[in-house]
Amino acid sequence: MSGSQLGVLNALDVAKTQWYHFTAIIIAGMGFFTDAYDLFSISLVTKLLGRIYYHVDGAEKPGNLPPNVAAAVNGVAFCGTLAGQLFFGWLGDKLGRKHVYGMTLMLMVICSIASGLSFGHSAKGVMATLCFFRFWLGFGIGGDYPLSATIMSEYANRRTRGAFIAAVFAMQGFGILTGGIVALVVSTAFDRAYHAPSYEANPEASTVPEADYAWRIILMFGSVPAAMTYYWRMKMPETARYTALVAKNAKQAASDMSKVLQVDLLAEENKVEHESSKSFGLFTKKFARRHGLHLVGTSVCWFLLDIGYYSSNLFQKDIFSSIGWIPPAKTMNAIHEVYLIARAQTLIALCGTVPGYWFTVALIDYIGRFAIQLMGFFFMTVFMFALAIPYHHWTKKSNRIGFLIMYSLTFFFANFGPNATTFVVPAEIFPARLRSTCHGISAAAGKAGAIVGAFGFLYAAQSTDPTQTDAGYPPGIGVKKSLIVLGGVNFFGVLFTLLVPEAKGKSLEEISGENEDEDGVHDQQQASSVRATPQ
Repeated sequence: MSGSQLGVLNALDVAKTQWYHFTAIIIAGMGFFTDAYDLFSISLVTKLLGRIYYHVDGAEKPGNLPPNVAAAVNGVAFCGTLAGQLFFGWLGDKLGRKHVYGMTLMLMVICSIASGLSFGHSAKGVMATLCFFRFWLGFGIGGDYPLSATIMSEYANRRTRGAFIAAVFAMQGFGILTGGIVALVVSTAFDRAYHAPSYEANPEASTVPEADYAWRIILMFGSVPAAMTYYWRMKMPETARYTALVAKNAKQAASDMSKVLQVDLLAEENKVEHESSKSFGLFTKKFARRHGLHLVGTSVCWFLLDIGYYSSNLFQKDIFSSIGWIPPAKTMNAIHEVYLIARAQTLIALCGTVPGYWFTVALIDYIGRFAIQLMGFFFMTVFMFALAIPYHHWTKKSNRIGFLIMYSLTFFFANFGPNATTFVVPAEIFPARLRSTCHGISAAAGKAGAIVGAFGFLYAAQSTDPTQTDAGYPPGIGVKKSLIVLGGVNFFGVLFTLLVPEAKGKSLEEISGENEDEDGVHDQQQASSVRATPQ
């Protein structure tokens, strides 16, 4: 090997798959398990919160969260996540990936527990403290996006890098699934222990006082897996690419990776100086020329994806109710309603969400990021329109299973598609000193889309008939038109995917242009060393 490529980076690129790769996936993946659990578990308990804290004596329907409270409870964690992605993404490039990694995890653990301990003498007090802690929970979750993706990409080898980064993200699927299973277990236990009549039979007795513990247990459980991996996060060495290319400490990079790879590596300090002379900042013409359109592509694609993905995920219960898959709220007691919502969301996760993630893991390094993202957006568009245009057909009782299959397929192609690739690609295509920052910017654009989806769908999906809307909501455009809008959003995702480059089979330095001189031409010595390196 010769040329400007550092030996330690080349060793990482050509390393065989080893135990440390799987260790890194588990350590980083547990953060994403908690991320998904915490972000999506709130949708399992919002109906219960409405019954407990917003019951109105004599009302025909059970209590419901008022529009502003529902928007805050569902959306405040996304606001925190957006802020965390930008802040910790920037901090990860300034202080190093490892130094910031522990902060985000502890913030997630503490705020996950605190969310379940929300207190107050009134409904307003409980909701205010819940929103406060969920904002800071989201702030910690936000930091996990750029840091986990960057750490995994910088540890992985060139041949299977996409699968390793996607596997970290795929832990989200297990987080969503576990959230549903925990809600099923808790609601079943409470339903059997505290027998309650339906709301229409006895409105007061339909929500037992002990129900106030159920939602707290469900929210707090998310802290368990994150707390279990804190020690191992702190034991991980800093990535060699940050240590060598950003901190400019070739000796430390070689020492750290010698222990990880169990081989002897030389410190090449003269090459570190050569690499650092090529660096450029985020707000420079050189960055705009090389990566400006790439950043637009990754950010806009993530923004468009999350509008549809999070609105569909957070408001599954409303869609299921509108097609009659979940009975009217007044025919159930409070705990049984949690059970039915959790059962529906668990089935969707099991049939569509989890398999989609792992299809991406299995195939991303064979068919490439670009093809998977393009295909995913295309089929999401197709299935969303297939649900929306003949919507009244799906509301008939005999067609509910067909609706469930079609709806599951939209989630399958979201996860075997842009939901995974929008996370993977920004961790690969930007230079080391800006990798975490650019991933954070892309992810923050995604969370801006999630906020649009969470707040917008809440109002848009309301019935056009004022008598059929949830309490406190103005008439919307209905579920059918909302699904048509989401289909259009997915179509624009197809178009913006054309701005995103393919990173399959290339080293991080090659795809980011860090092996290019000022004129954008490859160092000839490096090119020959790559050709000569045995795979």
